[in-house]
Parts: sequence; C-alpha cells; structure tokens
Amino acid sequence: MPSASSTEIAYAPAAVTAGPVRQISDRESQIVAGIMREFGQFQSARAMTAGHCEEVAQLILPTSKNTFFFESYNTPGTKKTQQQVDSTGALALHRFCAIADSLVTPRNMQWHGLQGDEYVMKDRATRLWFESATKLLFRMRYAATANFAAQNYNNWQSLGAFGNSTMYVDKFDNRWHGGGRGLRYKSVPFGETFYGENHQGKVDRMIRWFRLTAYQAEQKWGYAALPENLRNALAQNGQYTYGFLHCVKPRTDDYDPDALDARAMPFSSFYVSLEGRCLMQPEGGFRVFPFAVSRYDQTPGEVYGRGPAMLVLPSLKTLNAEKTTFLKQGHRASDPVLLIADDGLVGMDMRAGAQNKGGVTSDGKPLVHILPTGNIQVTKEMMEEERGIIDDVFLVSLFKVLSEHPDMTATQVIELVNEKGMLVAPTLGRQHTEYVGGMVPREMDLLAEMRMFDPVPPRLREALGRDGMAAIGIKDTSPLAEAANAGKAAGFLRTIEQVRELVNVTQDQSLLDPFDFDTATPEIARINNVPEAWMSDAQKIAVKRQNRAKQQANQQAIQAAPARAAMMKAQAALQASGAAAQPQQPQGAMQ
Repeated sequence: MPSASSTEIAYAPAAVTAGPVRQISDRESQIVAGIMREFGQFQSARAMTAGHCEEVAQLILPTSKNTFFFESYNTPGTKKTQQQVDSTGALALHRFCAIADSLVTPRNMQWHGLQGDEYVMKDRATRLWFESATKLLFRMRYAATANFAAQNYNNWQSLGAFGNSTMYVDKFDNRWHGGGRGLRYKSVPFGETFYGENHQGKVDRMIRWFRLTAYQAEQKWGYAALPENLRNALAQNGQYTYGFLHCVKPRTDDYDPDALDARAMPFSSFYVSLEGRCLMQPEGGFRVFPFAVSRYDQTPGEVYGRGPAMLVLPSLKTLNAEKTTFLKQGHRASDPVLLIADDGLVGMDMRAGAQNKGGVTSDGKPLVHILPTGNIQVTKEMMEEERGIIDDVFLVSLFKVLSEHPDMTATQVIELVNEKGMLVAPTLGRQHTEYVGGMVPREMDLLAEMRMFDPVPPRLREALGRDGMAAIGIKDTSPLAEAANAGKAAGFLRTIEQVRELVNVTQDQSLLDPFDFDTATPEIARINNVPEAWMSDAQKIAVKRQNRAKQQANQQAIQAAPARAAMMKAQAALQASGAAAQPQQPQGAMQ
C-alpha cells in the first residue's frame, strides 16, 4: 500500500467502541423533569416576544428568521429574504452596530478600567495592579483565538434588532489548537436564550436551548454520556443535530461554600439531552454567572428588552408597503399600460423602431393612450419620511452631520461629539452596567483560575479578603463616558484661561492661588484616560521638585556671580585705600 506524501494528512473518524447501556437514576430523572418543567414555563412567558421578534427578523435581519420558537429547525441554505422589499432597516441596523461599538466597545482603546474604593485607590501599587489587570483583560479579549470582535458585533446586532443580547465567556479549549491559555467568547442567539431576573431585576438564571451533532456531543461530553440514539448516529457519522439544554441558576438550599464539590459554587449548571431525557455530565457550577445579558429598553413588567427595530416596527412595515407601491408605479411608468378603443389597433409591436400602422388618425390624432400611473414623487416623499424616523431611532441621523460638514474645526467636532454623547447616553449608557458589568467579572474569574494575574498588592489583598470580588469595581472609560466627563476638565481649563487674562491685566499672581493644581492635574489625566504608569508617583514628584529647586538656586548663584565679584572687588579696593590713608605710628611708640 503506497504511503501518503508528507504534505497530506490522512484523517479518519475515531472508532466508536460499544459501551454499557446508558443508565438513568431516579435523582437524575427528577432533576431533568424539574428543568423541563421550568423550561416549559419559560417558553410560555416568552411566546409573545418570540412572535414580535419573528416580525422584526423578516424585515431587517432575515438570517434570524424561524429561530425564536423551541424546536424550530432551519434547513441550511433556506431562502429567507423573500419578504424583505426595502433594505433601509437592515442598513440602519448595520450602522447602529458601528455606532454602538465605537461609543461603548471601540477596539482602538481600553473602554473600561478597574478600580476600588477611595481608600484602596490611594495606594499607587494597587492602581498599577488595576492597570496591569486591565491590559491583561484586553490582551486576552482581543487575542486571535478569543473571537471577541466578531461575537461582539453579533451582540450589537441582536441588541439593535431584538433588544436583547447574550455573551457567554468560557476558557479556550486548546485540545486541538496547539496549547495556550486564554478566553473564548460566544454570542448566544436570542432565540436560544430563556432567562429570568432576581428580586432586584438582575438576570441570574438562564436556560439555553441549542443543537449539536452526535460527533460534537461526543467531543464535548464523551461517549459514555451519550444516550442510545446518539450513539447510533455517531456510529453512522450522522450530520443531523439534536437538542440540548444548558440550565444555570443560583443555588438555594444546597449551597455550601466549604464543600469540596459543586455545592461550593454559587450557581448550579446542568446539561440535559432532550433525546434521552438525561444529564450529559455530573452536576457542575460557576463561581460567577457566565452569561453577560444586556437589554436595550425594558417595558415595565417585562423581563426581556425591546430594541430600536421594535420601536419603529410600524415604520418598517409602512416603508416595506410603500416600496412595493413605488416599484409598481416605476414599472408602470417605464413599461406603461396602453389604452385602445374596442375596435382599435390589436397586436402592437412594442420593440424599439417598430412601426404600428393605424395607431393615429389621418390628421395625426393618437388612437392609443397611456394609463396614468399616479404621482410617483408623492410615494418617494412618503418613503423618505419613514426613513428619517428609522434613522433617528437607530441613532444614524445624529452622526450624519459629521459627513455633511467636513469643514468643521477640531474643536467643533469635539463639542459636537460631546453633545451627541449626551443624547445617546440614556439608551447606550446601560450597556456598561449590564453588558460590560456582566462580562468582566466572569473574565476575571477565569483568568484568576488560570493564575494569569500579577501578585495582588497588600492593601488590595486586604480589601479582597474582606469584601471579595465586590472590592473590584468596573470603571467606564468608553468614548461615551469620556464625553460625559470631558466637561469637568474643559471647565477647569476654561476657567484657568479666564483667570490668566485677569492676571495679565492686574499683574497679580495671587489670583491663581485658589486653584489646586496638584489635585486637578492627576484628575484631568484620569479623565483623559492617561495610563497610571505614565504618571509620576509622589516620591518622584518630590525628587523632581528638589532637583528643580537646586537648579534654580544654582542659576541664581550664577546670575549673581558678576555682581558679587564686583562687590568683592569694590570692598577690596576700599579696604586698600583705607589702609593707605591711615597714618603710620612711630617705631618707638609702643615701647
């Protein structure tokens, strides 16, 4: 048998070995039954929202059609755009994703930081640790294996279309990728997520429904966990997907932080196979809720959010209908309907250059007329009105002015961006709390488990021992937050400029005494997101001031040296002249 060349890799699926029949205990059956019962309740509670999302998906995101109801199956390659006549909504959604990403999670900057309470933040070592930890988070987040950028875009897309998004953060599975530690991100489609809130309105439980092939299930949980029908599908290399549930919720009665098993985890985790009604692995758990759930706008009494597309669904439907009418009118205008008499010309030749005899009378009066198509301009104006409404809700119109006025100065652009930051803060501001605030604790928990952080400084270690992870807060440093904080720094600098004008007029430097530059300068640097490592600590500042005082003293001494030399010369000359004028005593006077 000839051997394969060195450039080829022979692949064959692993042999499936027969194993013992999958046994299901009574406790396992009770757990599965409880999860299925809770899942049924979640389905009923989300049914109206699912129908709403299906309408939205048909108009602006057809790739998500038929994904919001349990056991909906999408045949790969199915056509989904047949009901999408106008693409304004889809384009507005795409621009919304770009706007939200640039204001909340821009890739070219650190859009959040870490901080502690006021006492902890006085310690420079703690501030440097927070800065180092933030750099590690962003390095892991934007690593090639993490896939955060693509999944983050999917989240913004889901948020704009359906008002809900979910990011699952996990450790990177390096079994097939040559080693390496890191994180892995997965944007969970809204149709797969069913979640609930605690008494404070925070999402703390999730049941996710998803599908895997038998091969993927065996890869994830092992052959022994597969029910019989999945074992048969695995033996046949079947590509059909099967349903599974992942249930994560807080522990209640069995939570024991001192336990040595899953009961020590505040959140329980169960994987259920819908085919065999069995658990796919022993009970697991999480120290931190692993899903970062974000809602765009919440209606009172509702758990799920509503997105911009839901707010302008009437306009999207109206625009779709108007576009249909517009196309009909345009078709009739370019290929008009002809009106002829009962006994008039029949079988007209509509080709270019054709001659149709009998189409006019002997005196030139036409016997064939065109059916009026109506005023197509009115339809166009109606469509523009609906498009304006859609652009406003998707925040597109707020940023069109930047392209419409390219001659603005840098100061005008900054002021305009600050104004727009105030306008979009009510809608996008909550994404820092729910989205970023839900994702960072999970990331830090995983990185701490992998021991990737630097040693914790003593003062921060003391706070962590007292308050746990609550001692670490998340600071919003996104462009949206900077636009809100820039007013403080701008106001201080503007006041300094005004007072300097008064100093120039009055020559009174004491007018600057009320300003504490030692306090304001570091605060302005933090507002402008200057890294802590770029700033000098108190000891370095003291050394700089001592050196500057010495240099000033030396400079003053150098400048005063000529005058001092002249004074010394004058004093010497004076002493010499005085000595010459003094009378000499006789030699015997002292005897």
